[in-house]
Amino acid sequence: MRNLMIFATLMATAGSAMAMSEGEYVAKSADCAACHTSPQGKDLTGGVRFATPLGDIYSTNITPDIQHGIGGYNFDAFNKAMREGIAKDGHALYPAMPYTSYVKMSDKDMRALYDYLMKEVEPQPVANRDNDISWPMSVRWPLHVWNSIFLENGEYKPQADQSAEWNRGAYLVQAAGHCGACHTPRGWAQQEKAADQQNVAFLSGGELDGWSAPSLRGLKISQPELVTLLKTGRNTRDAVSGPMGEVITNSTQFMTDADLNSMAVYLLSLKADVPQKPAKTAVATPAGQQTFMRYCSTCHGVNGDGKALAIPALAGNLTVNSENPQTLLRVILYGGQTPVTAEHMSNTMPGYGWTLTDQQAAELTNTLRASWGNQAAEVTPGDVAKARKAGK
Repeated sequence: MRNLMIFATLMATAGSAMAMSEGEYVAKSADCAACHTSPQGKDLTGGVRFATPLGDIYSTNITPDIQHGIGGYNFDAFNKAMREGIAKDGHALYPAMPYTSYVKMSDKDMRALYDYLMKEVEPQPVANRDNDISWPMSVRWPLHVWNSIFLENGEYKPQADQSAEWNRGAYLVQAAGHCGACHTPRGWAQQEKAADQQNVAFLSGGELDGWSAPSLRGLKISQPELVTLLKTGRNTRDAVSGPMGEVITNSTQFMTDADLNSMAVYLLSLKADVPQKPAKTAVATPAGQQTFMRYCSTCHGVNGDGKALAIPALAGNLTVNSENPQTLLRVILYGGQTPVTAEHMSNTMPGYGWTLTDQQAAELTNTLRASWGNQAAEVTPGDVAKARKAGK
C-alpha cells in the first residue's frame, strides 16, 4: 500500500515536472530530501539519523520556519552554511552535511536553491533533534581546524580541454550531486580522499553507515544503460537498492535526460586504477550452489542472468563483484528494494538472514562471486557477521 501511495505521488510529480522551478530542480539535483526528510516526518523537517565514529547525529529542519528552520537566514548566511559549513550563529556543522561538495556549486544555483527553500517550501514548526554525541567529543571548535585542512574553496571551474557536456556532468557529480560523499573512500579524519578525477581515489568506492558504495571508475556499461539506471533504478541487466535507491527515488529520476547524459559522459570517462588481485579469490562450493538453487535461482535464473527490467543479473553485477562485499551481504541477509519511480513500481527481494548461518551466507556469497565469469575476493563468515550487525 505504501508503495502504491508513493507511486501515485510520483506520477503526479512527473506530470508537473515541466512546471518545476529552477530552485526546486537544484534541490532535486542536490538530493536535499534524502537527508532532511525522515520516513515518518514532514518534508525537509530533518530528523534523519547518521551514524558517525563520534556518535549519532541528526539532520536539521531546513524549511523556512523562523524558530526551528532556516527562516532567519539571509542569503549570505545560507551561502556560508552551504559552502563553508558554518551555521548562522557561528557554530561549525558536521561534515556529514556535504558542504565540501556544495562549495563547488555556482552562485546562480545557490541563489535559486535559497529562493526555493524560502519562498516555495512551507514552514514547518518541527524542533530539531539533539545529536547523540557526548562531551567532550561534542565540542565543535575542532571542526574549524578540520575545515582549514580539508575544505577546498571555490566554484567548479570548467576544463577547457573537455566538452560542455563533460563539464556539465563533472559539475553535477562533484558539486550538487555530491557523489563522492558515498563513492569516495575516506581518510583518517573521515575526509574524502579526493575531490575530483585528478586523483584516482575519487569515486573509487567507499563505505558509509554499514553500506559499501562501489567504484564508479572503469564502469563496464553503455551510456544509454547508465542513463536508464540513473533515471529508473534499473536497466536490462542491472538494478539498484539500498541508499542509491533512495538517491534515484528522491533525486536523479527528476533530472533531465540532458543532465543524466552529461553525468554518464563524465562518469564513463573515469579510468579505473590498476586493480589489485585479491589475496584470496572466492570459490564456488557445492554447499553454496545448493543454497543458490534453493533460494536464488527461481528469480535470478540458473545462469544468473536475471530478468530484464525486473530482476538484476548476477553475472557481471557491480555489487556482486565489488571489492567490498558489505552491500551484497546486507541484501542477502535483509533483502533489497528497487527504487520507486514514475516509470516503475518497486520490486522487493526478501532477506534470508533469518535462515542462513554466517557460514552458509558466506558460502552462497562466494559462489555468486566465483560463478558466470565473476571473480572477486573471498568472503568470510566474519564478514557476514559484520554485515548482520550493521543491518540491525
